[in-house]
Amino acid sequence: MSRIGKAPIIVPKEVTVTTADGSVVVKGPKGELRFSVPHGLATQSEGETFTIIIEGNMNELNAIHGYFRAAIANAVVGVTRGWTRTLELSGVGYRAAVTGTNLTLTIGFSHPVVVTPPVGITFAVNEGKINISGIDKQVVGQTAATIRAIKKPEPYKGKGIKYEGEHIRKKAGKAKAVGGAPGGAK
Repeated sequence: MSRIGKAPIIVPKEVTVTTADGSVVVKGPKGELRFSVPHGLATQSEGETFTIIIEGNMNELNAIHGYFRAAIANAVVGVTRGWTRTLELSGVGYRAAVTGTNLTLTIGFSHPVVVTPPVGITFAVNEGKINISGIDKQVVGQTAATIRAIKKPEPYKGKGIKYEGEHIRKKAGKAKAVGGAPGGAK
């Protein structure tokens, strides 16, 4: 059995986790998230704890058991505190701005790139950093990955869009031949 799946989820007082019609609904101060319960799993709520139980003995259920428990635990955190991912712009003239709800990137292309946020995602720009916020951890992470894929950091100068704290391994550029070609070719 999954070790992660067996761990109970502690539900804060401001969050309600309910199970109805084969789905789990997590409600909190920031919003509501809904998950359908995979076949072979069941849920159990006892006071402040919420647990996921395997019904059956299939090996494939172990992976789903751990994933589903992690998804519900992330939803509990998301509806209370929310999730944030930060991207950094590095490059001369690289800029980002929020226009309405859209993110406009000027990153060395001949045109500005406009990114429309998915439902529940908000953008904020502050001094070359883009903050992506929302209640669903998976959507926040996927949105950050999509924006980063527009202009990945290149390995020679490190210009591009990278995650905050990401280290870019730089390559050495061309070696300049000092004094002509080796071997004295004339």
